[in-house]
Amino acid sequence: MSSEPRIAIIGGSGLYAMEDLQVLEQVEPQTPFGLPSSPIIIGELAGRPIAFLARHGVGHIYSPSEVNYRANIFALKSIGIERVVSISACGSLREDFAPGEIVIPDQLFDRTSNRPRSFFKDGLVAHISVAEPFCEDLSTYVLNSVIAAGGSVHHGGAYITIEGPRFSTRAESNTFRAWGMSIVGMTTSPEAFLAREAEICYSVMAHVTDYDVWHHTEEPVTAEMVFEIIRGNTRLAQEALRQLVEQVPSERTCDCQNALQAAFATQRDHISPEVRKRLGLLVDRYLE
Repeated sequence: MSSEPRIAIIGGSGLYAMEDLQVLEQVEPQTPFGLPSSPIIIGELAGRPIAFLARHGVGHIYSPSEVNYRANIFALKSIGIERVVSISACGSLREDFAPGEIVIPDQLFDRTSNRPRSFFKDGLVAHISVAEPFCEDLSTYVLNSVIAAGGSVHHGGAYITIEGPRFSTRAESNTFRAWGMSIVGMTTSPEAFLAREAEICYSVMAHVTDYDVWHHTEEPVTAEMVFEIIRGNTRLAQEALRQLVEQVPSERTCDCQNALQAAFATQRDHISPEVRKRLGLLVDRYLE
């Protein structure tokens, strides 16, 4: 391989591997937060280096609440990843976002309640800015890659992350619609926020699998429904990713790479050596 991968794909429900990926090795970095959900596959796609991580583990063994999001993002950071594209199944909260279509969201609402949301604790406080939770530059490349692959895609929309693993009640679904949410899923929070703390560009290719439960003329969402749509979209997703790795430039020009620069609240002389050692991968460039 000509160079180390700088872009990674996190595969969600239904996308556990990429058949077009030429596998070169697997790594499983130990992190301060434990092991990632699965070994990270490193290989080549369209002749470009790329990494792949199965969010729910090999065989889909982790529920959305059980995924070790901190270990996943930290592990990707440790092997040099600078951009992450998440493949996510979602329910549509809008009539015009139909099952089988793709959404590249530009906003995020965190409705989860049982997940660690930050790398920073135990003596090092950082307040990250997430007014724009997804990398606009990377999202534009993801959008263009889906278009090039022939997919029906929507640019923009608010993604609400619920705790899961159950689906929404009809009252919840209608409330989310009244709030102006566009799609609903179970994994983008806190993944997007942790990526920002790790100064990794992050974008979501959200595959609409259903109309959640609000749509009275459609069947309420089931797991079988989700996986059927994702299986049908697998080739589209892989072709879009192939297009993406060919298009995305090697250098980043966005602000994601300096997201921590103005985030630290803790005085430098009050940061313990233990904390610095644990989080050195993220903070050394600012604290040395």
